[in-house]
Amino acid sequence: MFIEDFNVRFCETDALAHVSNTVLVDWFEMAREPIFKIFSPELDLKNWPLILASYKVDFLDQMHYGHPVQVRTYISRIGGSSFDAYQELWQNGTKRATGTTTMVQYDYAEKKSVVINEEIRAQLTEHAIPRGVNG
Repeated sequence: MFIEDFNVRFCETDALAHVSNTVLVDWFEMAREPIFKIFSPELDLKNWPLILASYKVDFLDQMHYGHPVQVRTYISRIGGSSFDAYQELWQNGTKRATGTTTMVQYDYAEKKSVVINEEIRAQLTEHAIPRGVNG
């Protein structure tokens, strides 16, 4: 599991001090950076090896300005060239949202997916979702 803790910024809220629903996708992406480093340790954007295939977000409860947020990121599935990152957003000890993102290892020059090698597969497996977590 990867964990990111941070504070909600004022600009991420609406007039009622609720976190805007559009912000969650950004937070989830920010918290996937350790996964990106497995594929590209230097985060080399000129040779980027991943493409986003899909994402789904489930909103479970409101989040508010003035309270820290934690994103927990797990790997919930590893396929031949793709994998799923399952993520949870927590605030004040309560799970507020979940998300699942499918990423594909991709060769942009060839415009095709690339098989995930055993070394990367092993690193992803180290962060597999544990039993009891709803991935």
